[in-house]
Amino acid sequence: MKRVLSGIQPTADSFHLGNYLGAVKQWVDLQSDHDAFYCVVDLHALTVETDPEVLRKRTLLAAAQLIALGLDPDKCTLFIQSHVPEHNQLGWVLECLAGFGEANRMTQFKDKSQKSGADRTVVGLFTYPILQAADIMLYQANRVPVGEDQRQHIELTRDLGQRFNSKYGQTFTIPEAHIIKSAAKINDLQDPNAKMSKSSASSSGVIDILDSAEVNAKKIKSAVTDAGKEVKFDEKEKPGISNLLTIHSALSNRAISDIESEFAGKGYGDFKSAVAEVVTSYFAPVKKRTEELLSDEAHLLKILEQGRQKARAVAAETLAKTYSALGLVPSSFKDK
Repeated sequence: MKRVLSGIQPTADSFHLGNYLGAVKQWVDLQSDHDAFYCVVDLHALTVETDPEVLRKRTLLAAAQLIALGLDPDKCTLFIQSHVPEHNQLGWVLECLAGFGEANRMTQFKDKSQKSGADRTVVGLFTYPILQAADIMLYQANRVPVGEDQRQHIELTRDLGQRFNSKYGQTFTIPEAHIIKSAAKINDLQDPNAKMSKSSASSSGVIDILDSAEVNAKKIKSAVTDAGKEVKFDEKEKPGISNLLTIHSALSNRAISDIESEFAGKGYGDFKSAVAEVVTSYFAPVKKRTEELLSDEAHLLKILEQGRQKARAVAAETLAKTYSALGLVPSSFKDK
């Protein structure tokens, strides 16, 4: 089977609908016919200032949500990034291979550093894509399921892998970006022309999957809509209704045309109520399962330990191969 690798940051108290439909839902599908490695990338979360207690809580919360949303530890390898020290070790090797110019050209770094200013931008944000490249190549991944906005980072990964192989011999699998064209694009409820994001100006436009049914129903019923009364998909003229149709279709598994027919001649109020029902019904068992997993932390940590062992077996082999290719003298000491 082809191997896939992807990760998600623990930087919020809940995944939002865009996280799920844009990434995690595809991860669940891929675990059935791929050798899938998924990690909570807590080291990447250190590029922003964080409270230690909050980071720990969110890391476990992220792992619990991934399982509740359908990742099966018996079908995939689920682990926490910092549990596998080879990520940092390979990251340093790749930092010594990457050029300053190519790292400086990363769009996300330029955008974020311009917003916060050079003096407030940490070096980790600059080298973030190189650690991400290490995350991927450490597991010899063939495919990396990512959004279109991450394509540039995958290209950097490919460049570094090819450069290493050319200089030191065949060591790394060169991955491909696995951009899923059919993935639903979910926009902000209050600004339907902008992507739903945890960095949105207002939380009222973001559906957090662990929020109560009442909170999410209120957000959907307060969503910005468009002129007219027709429930019709038209992203240019009716972005608000189109966004709600996309959400309904993605979670109900019904064609948008079918939903349009159901609400022909009906008002926006009836349609919003139906969307709210679909969303809250879909995520109610996810919220319950997440809470169950968090209530038994020892069991959750045991699951993550199993994932760590599987991940580290692969990671250690890759790092040993890398060090050997570089001419680094192997240690004669073996951990017990």
